[in-house]
Amino acid sequence: PPPPPLMRRTMGAVWAEGGTRFRLPTAAAFFSLLLLITHHSSSSSSSSSSSIALASPLLPQHRSRPGTYHRGRYAKWFAPALPLRRRVSGGRVFAAGLPDEISPLGEQKAKALANVLKEVNSRFGSGAVMKLGDVKQLAPSVTPSGALTLDLALGGGWPTGRIAEIYGPESSGKTTLALHAMAEVQRRGGVAALIDAEHAFDPDYAKRLGVDIPNLILCQPDSGEMALEVVDSLVRSGAVDLIAVDSVAALAPRVEIEGEIGTVTVGAQARLMSHALRKITPVAAKSNCTILFLNQIRYKIGVLYGNPEITSGGNALKFYASVRVEIRVKGKIEAEGTHKGNHVRTKVVKNKCAPPYRLAEFDIIFGEGINSKGCILDVAEALGVFERRGSWYYMDGEKIAQGRDNTINVLSRNETVANHAQAGIELKMKVPTEAGADDGNQEIGFE
Repeated sequence: PPPPPLMRRTMGAVWAEGGTRFRLPTAAAFFSLLLLITHHSSSSSSSSSSSIALASPLLPQHRSRPGTYHRGRYAKWFAPALPLRRRVSGGRVFAAGLPDEISPLGEQKAKALANVLKEVNSRFGSGAVMKLGDVKQLAPSVTPSGALTLDLALGGGWPTGRIAEIYGPESSGKTTLALHAMAEVQRRGGVAALIDAEHAFDPDYAKRLGVDIPNLILCQPDSGEMALEVVDSLVRSGAVDLIAVDSVAALAPRVEIEGEIGTVTVGAQARLMSHALRKITPVAAKSNCTILFLNQIRYKIGVLYGNPEITSGGNALKFYASVRVEIRVKGKIEAEGTHKGNHVRTKVVKNKCAPPYRLAEFDIIFGEGINSKGCILDVAEALGVFERRGSWYYMDGEKIAQGRDNTINVLSRNETVANHAQAGIELKMKVPTEAGADDGNQEIGFE
């Protein structure tokens, strides 16, 4: 007897046997239909089975799963080796089987992907596009900031190959923070450069902070275009590890310099910064050069609610900077009735390399810079290396000194105690490896 009529719907191709209409928009469905008719005509005289298998080399093969509703999710899949039966109920078509699982990426797709990766790398250079699993993952290297408390807030220090912004009010310690970063880079054998757009660099003060003045690269540009072109050239050379631009507010466009005082040049500096950052950012990442932009604060006019403060140079730097640090004076440090220094607070308002919105406090002594021993004391107390009982500080159960200032003096005079505290801090912390380290799984933070 003739087999029961068949009906199959797949990827817009509706075909049937026994007078039902069929629509074949694809070549694969057409050839599958021809193979089905041939197979059916050859096997109808010898078989009374109610199902027919269709085999085609053009389509993937799937195992059958009886009793499954064939509609919706799998309607677009060809199943050539799938036994099918027609059962119509309420205008819905049911099938006898569905694929157990969808096959993974085919050989043709894998081959096409390998070809396109090879073509892109041949056109744009090796490493232009790659599979991330084929590349060894390294922990992002950092540059110490000179303040241990700030290093913890930043996640280890200033990230290499990134752009960072330091902004705050006047006399808050922005330049001091940049000079300490340059001194740390030079102490580790790197090269540091300073773009002094404000023309206010003090070599004596920088030397007291530890900067190697003979090996420091200094540029005092005439215009903003010249300053940013120098930055771009130094970054492209690949020989400079850190560049500090002091400051963004002093990068005057050439149009403003050549014009008369009072001439309105709306958006000239913002366009200059936006164009320069688009060029500098990818090159800095490839050359592992850290760029520190110092910025000033301005005030919006007519703001009654909210914070009226804004940084100069437009909004491009806010987006391109991986780290943004706000620094402000929290209090004065007085000794014998004399203003000795400032106690500053920094807030990491943006950080792509570590959790943001962390706070760090440290002392800046006039003529000396950041008080590193005070940072060691604060971190040691926070990590439990030092124990504070009342006004006394203890280390390993032994008294060190009474009061914060006296304890800092002990750390300054006694190098043994300072080294022991530093060793205890390193044990409590997971210190990041330097650039080129073998271990790529190092982390920053507390145990």
